[in-house]
Amino acid sequence: MSSICIDGFNLALAKGSGIATYGRNLLINAREIGLGTQVLYGPAAARKPSNVVNETALTDAERPPEKLNRKKKIQRFRDTYMSRFGREAHAIMPSGEVIWPNRGGGRPAADSFWAAQNLFQTANRSFAAYGKETPVSFEASTEAARPDAMHWTATLPLYAKGVANLYTIHDLIPLRLPHTTMDDKAVYMRLCQAVAKRADHIAVVSETTRQDVIRLLGVSEDRVTNTYQAVDLPQSLTSRSQAEVELELEGVFNLGWKDYFLHFGAIEPKKNLGRIVEAYLASGSKTPLVIIGGRAWLDEGETALLKQVKRDGGPSAERIRQYEYMPFSMLISLIRGARATLFPSLYEGFGLPVLESMALSTAVLTSTGGSLPEVAGDAAVIVDPYDVQAMTRGIQALDADEGLRLDLQARGLIQAGKFTPAAYQARLRDLYGKVGLTLA
Repeated sequence: MSSICIDGFNLALAKGSGIATYGRNLLINAREIGLGTQVLYGPAAARKPSNVVNETALTDAERPPEKLNRKKKIQRFRDTYMSRFGREAHAIMPSGEVIWPNRGGGRPAADSFWAAQNLFQTANRSFAAYGKETPVSFEASTEAARPDAMHWTATLPLYAKGVANLYTIHDLIPLRLPHTTMDDKAVYMRLCQAVAKRADHIAVVSETTRQDVIRLLGVSEDRVTNTYQAVDLPQSLTSRSQAEVELELEGVFNLGWKDYFLHFGAIEPKKNLGRIVEAYLASGSKTPLVIIGGRAWLDEGETALLKQVKRDGGPSAERIRQYEYMPFSMLISLIRGARATLFPSLYEGFGLPVLESMALSTAVLTSTGGSLPEVAGDAAVIVDPYDVQAMTRGIQALDADEGLRLDLQARGLIQAGKFTPAAYQARLRDLYGKVGLTLA
């Protein structure tokens, strides 16, 4: 049986990310098609003799950046310079003793782990400084066999020596919408070109991104496979009765069933929160708007109107609720109970919130941005993300027309059925077959 290893770059983030969700789902579905699974981490702690202590380093709490003295600065420079000549990862076996944080999704579905200290930060610094990728080798181990393929879940300046290397490119937003990110665009382009040249195969999550990769990076069509993503929400959450969810929403948030709009996602320019708030206020709706999302980058313009409304106070301010973070189980309840999810993003490589909302029988307003029409199909109100008046009309229609909402809910369940785990697994079989992996 062949095995794959994925990077733990996003899996290690305390509050997760869309790519972390992608990585976890990838591991689960790779197991389902008969592959062994492993994860490569880059913890801050150095290797210790104890396997348990090494495992704790993979889940340890994030610490604020320390102020480096002269000795540590010299060491960091040396590590950055030497990174391009290669790093070796050591094996860590799941001990059963370490309790992984549940809010991060618990322990990933992996048979074993690998680790190399500060791997990702050092590799990124090295690439920015010297334009060279960092090769990774896997130390010989009696417990963990070297993987047959390395599947990098993001564009990282790394490659595994002696095995097939696949890279997932979720989007090329820094090139398509440069004003929405803080990346150094020249470095980003060099990285994408290096990945495109290095990869044995490239995976993407939408046809929109596939065409972007082919066109902007000059990759031949036969080297790029669209796997989409899957929606597979925990049955323990989706099977809860409506009455139970209603009681939770009332008790925790003082919200009624299907009696509020919902927007969730990091607060950054591409999520279009500024126009969502503007359109919602212009709609005159008395239905509350619940916003869930932490600040990411370049958020000032997106939150300016919201902050002003909050400062002014009054009925408009009271109708908008904002939460920086929400536990996953409670987020599922909020999606289920929403009148509609508002997700008119400027551009998305996939758009998981749209799919999750449809799978949970909630109507959706989304946009023509990137892959969102692919995901939504005919099961959502779709607007131009730059057209506030169109967005306003969409909110008014969803607010007033129960028949429209019920129709979109029914269509949404059918559309979500196109992105089942079974469909995703069939696409993964095709992907991994192209690099010669043996599937059970």
